[in-house]
Parts: sequence; structure tokens; C-alpha cells
Amino acid sequence: MKEALKNNKKLIIISSIIIILLLIGISFAYLVTTIHGTKEYVIRAGSLGLRLEEGNELTLEKQIPLEDSEGQSLTGFNFSLVNEGNIDTDYTIYLDDIALSEGETRMPDSAIRYSLTRNDVVGDADNLSNMGVNPNRVVDTGSIAVDETINYTLRIWIDYDATTEDAGGKTFKGKLRVVASQSKGEKASTMVIDNLTSGSTLDDGVDTFITGEDPNNYVWYSGKLWRAVSVNKEANTTKLVTQWNISAINYSSGSTAFEGSYMEDWLNDTTVDGFLGNLRDYENFIVTDAKWNATLDATSLGSITRPSNSGTIVTDAVGLLNMYEYQSSNNGETNGYLNNGLYWWTLTPYSSSGVRDVYYNGYADYNSPSYTDGVRPSINLKSSVRIVDGDGTIDNPYRLNGDNDTNLSGTLLSSRYSGEYIRFGNDENNLYRIVSHENGTGTKITSAEPLKSTGTFITMNFGSNTTFSSSNTVGSFLNGEYLTSYVDSIYSDMIEDSTTWYLGTVGSGASYKLAKYTDTVMSSLTSSTTEAKVGLLRFGELMSGQFDRYSNNTYYWTLTPNSTYSVRYVNDDGNAGSSSPSNAYGVRPSVNLKSNVQITSGTGTKSDPFILTLGS
Repeated sequence: MKEALKNNKKLIIISSIIIILLLIGISFAYLVTTIHGTKEYVIRAGSLGLRLEEGNELTLEKQIPLEDSEGQSLTGFNFSLVNEGNIDTDYTIYLDDIALSEGETRMPDSAIRYSLTRNDVVGDADNLSNMGVNPNRVVDTGSIAVDETINYTLRIWIDYDATTEDAGGKTFKGKLRVVASQSKGEKASTMVIDNLTSGSTLDDGVDTFITGEDPNNYVWYSGKLWRAVSVNKEANTTKLVTQWNISAINYSSGSTAFEGSYMEDWLNDTTVDGFLGNLRDYENFIVTDAKWNATLDATSLGSITRPSNSGTIVTDAVGLLNMYEYQSSNNGETNGYLNNGLYWWTLTPYSSSGVRDVYYNGYADYNSPSYTDGVRPSINLKSSVRIVDGDGTIDNPYRLNGDNDTNLSGTLLSSRYSGEYIRFGNDENNLYRIVSHENGTGTKITSAEPLKSTGTFITMNFGSNTTFSSSNTVGSFLNGEYLTSYVDSIYSDMIEDSTTWYLGTVGSGASYKLAKYTDTVMSSLTSSTTEAKVGLLRFGELMSGQFDRYSNNTYYWTLTPNSTYSVRYVNDDGNAGSSSPSNAYGVRPSVNLKSNVQITSGTGTKSDPFILTLGS
């Protein structure tokens, strides 16, 4: 029996290799194999057909350097992927070098910028070197359903800051290559329900909700731990919510409506400062026009009925859970898996002056929208998204196809995603997380929790005033003792010598954007800044939330003033407040790592963080 199984496995492996080699531009059938034994295993027949429609080769020569705004306005190179087969297909698009003509010299990737538009979703400008190294420059990766067409526009231009030595008189030539295969794994909408124990679901006719105190519904995606909440019975989409509070912000200036609020803005902000803009390839994974029911409801927890579809519906890529969805996670009880032991906002208004939130003990209440609670973003995975690894437990969460990277040795850290864990620093303070790539070329990181000394959180005064600098109390510690006692020279050498830290004021009921910009349309950066090697996170910045229950946390400072008399901090229970700089709170250092920091091992999870080295 074992020999027969082994032989059949060989056939499957061989056929898979042939499929990959023959893939481009070819439509062919998968083999059907039946293995006889106590159970029957079948590989179903299917036709895999993917067509690449493109124009000319990609060539940059005799061009002039452009600002990103100019480069993103170029006509660009248009191409499409068309699935002509009858099975869903995973694909990766590569940009390969073309041999240059005699006398030509290749332009380095570091001198080239690009922007990719996918089905009208315009991507940010980035360095071509962040695609990877030829022949492994990845333009895009994802899944394409039967009869689906995905349209792309790739714009490439010479970096405005490229030197003559880098780009003068040089040429870049490239062409597209597509590698595809039959979709791996099982659809998320099926697996997150089928793998639960009996009695762990609630079907209300529209959605199948996952219920219980701690079901196996953990999902790891884009550097964050999520919980699967429900599966829509018609669309087969899977709703997720982050396990922990990613940040803490004011809901709005006073209105309890989600639409038009600071909250909606923060969740769907596609810049480096917002949540959506830091999600990995979000257009491949999530429903970008999802419907969020934000209908007012003041009913007590346990008696809330499903809000009507004729109520307040907001269309967005990212939202929050409403109170009915929270109730459905454990039949109205307060000890369900969605109670993470912290305060956090929901989508549901309580009245014209209050928005409903969940307390650290799981009870439901409401707060003024100008108050600052924790934020747990929610998304809907597309029906085509598949699970390829994991069992849904907290130690082995489900991993999604396209977000399950392995063998990342040599990869630049600047190409990775907000929330991923890295090993950085000494002893008990050696776990950090990626925040963003705010400076464009490097990687902003922060300690995974406030600093400790022999297991106890350290606390200190902010300073004699509300302005952070390398010479005030907390700034002097960070740029002195922290660099010598908490981070040795191996790690200190990876840190940029100087970073601009934004010190805009965010008062009660004000937008998180004012911590960095002069106004809410981000027309210009605030002039309130300081230069230092080590700083703190801003109020409302990514990763400035609590990642454990309040009893295991401490208050910690941000570098954002609330007024001339107080500074913003994050509470141990997940919300945020402000306090006199003379008070003592915890410290979560933040630094910008250099652009040549590389990964040597690890997968970026909490149990397997990235190990780093400084490249040449």
C-alpha cells in the first residue's frame, strides 16, 4: 500500500513540474488520478488557460528623471491577464531583463521608480529594487477566477534623485513573464467553517457566524493576527477582524456617522499613514467595495436583531464590526472570542451623541465620538482566497495563498509589511514590529511592547514640556542609554543616524492626520518636527495599539502633544488619553532602519520573527 501511494505521488509531482514548464500561453488538462485504498483521493480534471495580452517591450532610454507625481501620470504600459480555462488559477507576474544591444549599459534598478495600477486601483510609487532581483522581480501575484480578466498598467520612470553615475547614458529593457498553476489549498470560506467543532456556528440565513470562547479561527495575513468572524452564504466572502487593537484614534469630531468620520478615513487611507495602504496586495485579497451596515441601535446586548439592509450602508474596503456581529460571536455573552480584553470601537451609533464600543470586560456601552478608543479593522476576504497552511489555532493560524512566504533569505526588509515581527535588540526587549516605510527607502519599526527591566515595565517622565527632542527626558534616554544598554552595536549600526519626527498637536475631537500634517487633506507636513536617531510613535500611527489584554500592559507615551500642557499616551486598556509631561509612563522606542537591512531567516510571525543583517 505504501509503495503504491509513493508511486502515485511521483506521478503527481512529475505532472506538476511539466505543467509549470508548459504553462505560459498554453491550455492543457490536469491528470485524473485515483489512488485505491481505504479512502479515495481524486485530483479532478481541469483546464488551465491563461492568456497575457500586452503591447511592446518595456524600454527606458533617453528619458529624463521625473518626480513621482509626473511618473504616475505617464501613459504607461497596458497589459491584461485573461483566464480562459475552467479552474481558478494562481499566478505571479515577473519583470525580466532583456539582453542589451552592443554598446549599451544597464541602468541599475535603484535608479528606477514604478507604479502599478490593477483594475483601476492605483498603487504607490516605489523603487524597482523593491520588486526583487532579476529574474525574481515580482510585479504582482494573486489568483484569477474562471472567465476573469485583470487589467494592469505599469508605469516606470527614472528616479528624480538618480545620479548621473547611476542613470546617465544607461538603458533599462524588460519583458513580462507569467508563471501560474492550479490554485492551491482550500477556499477560506469553506475551511474556516468546516474545521470547527460541532456547535461552533450560528446561521442567521444571511451569514454563518463563528461562535464560542476560543474557536480555531485565527488567520495570519499581512503581518497581523486576525479572527474569522463570519462567512456570507451568498457571496462566500469571509469577514475578518484583527485580534488586537492596531491603533487608537478619535472616532470623529462629534458626528456618530461612520461615513465621513476620522475612523473611516484612517481605515481606508491608502497612503503610508493609513491602514489600507499598508495591507499587502489588498486588491488581491479583500473586497474593496464591501457593504458595512452602520445603522443606529441602542438595544441591549443579547437582544440586538440583524440591522436592515435598508438602514445605513457604507461602501468601503475596510470597516469595523457592528454590534450585531459582536453579539453573534457568542450569543450575546461577554466572554466570546471577540472580547480581547481591551476597549475598542464598533460601527454602530448608539445615539446622535454616542458610538457603541466594547469594554475590556466584554460588555457593550457607548462613548462620545470625540473620545479615543482602540481600533480593530475588519475586512472581507474575496471568495477566491484560499488557505494553504495552518490549522486555525493561535500557534498555527491559517495562512493565505499569496501571503505565505518562505525562504526570504536575502530579501530587503523594506519590501515587507506592517505588523511583521523582527528580532531586534537585547534580552527581554528583543521583539519589534514593522510600522511602515514612511521614509520611502527604509523601514520604520517599534518595540512590540513597552521596554522592560527584569520583567517589569520601565516608566519615566516625558520631560519638562510637551515637545519631544533628543534632549528632553524620554528623548535623552532613547538616544543615550537605550542605544547602549537595550540595543548593542550590531543593531545600532542598522539604524538611520537621523530621522525626522513629526510633532503636530492632536487635541480632543481632532483628526489623527494633524500629528503629521497641517490639515486633514494632508496638503503639507507640519513644521513642528525634530531630528533624532530614536523616537516614539505618533498618536494614531500604525502599531500604536495594545497587543495584549489590559492587565498585562502599561500606559506608554506617544510623541504627540494634546495641548501645550499635555501629551498623548496609550492606556493599558487600549484607549488613549493625555497627561502632563511630568507624569511617568512606559516607553516604546521607534527607529528607521537603513535601506540595506536584509532578512537572513524567519517568516515574520511572532513565533518566527525575521532575523536581520546589514547588507553591503
